Amino acid sequence: MTERTRADPPTRVTVRIERRAQARSPRPATTNELRDQSALGDVLLRSLIRAQLVLALRILATFGAVMIGIPLLFGLSPSLADHRFFDVPLKWLLLGGGLYPLLLLAAHLFVRHAERNEREFVDLVERS
Repeated sequence: MTERTRADPPTRVTVRIERRAQARSPRPATTNELRDQSALGDVLLRSLIRAQLVLALRILATFGAVMIGIPLLFGLSPSLADHRFFDVPLKWLLLGGGLYPLLLLAAHLFVRHAERNEREFVDLVERS
């Protein structure tokens, strides 16, 4: 191997991948409907969006009920509000620390179910 001097430009190498003619399976008609934004594709996308919206509203309603329910519980039962743990009032423990794990759980459930909705949508499109 010869040594290159600083004045010699680096050798250029071209790498090419030989493309072979592959038999591509034709796209399902439903995929074409989605790509072309036809009426059927619009209906399919609307059904996915509707499923995701219902899921989001369900998670929001559940988390909102818990979030509103805790202060309501302490308002209806003042004796419960007097309880303390580690010299911190119970209501502040629940509102300040208890809601964050519930928020993380709600986010985890939302993502899991949203991905399931999307998998079902892809399965529906591929079956059609």
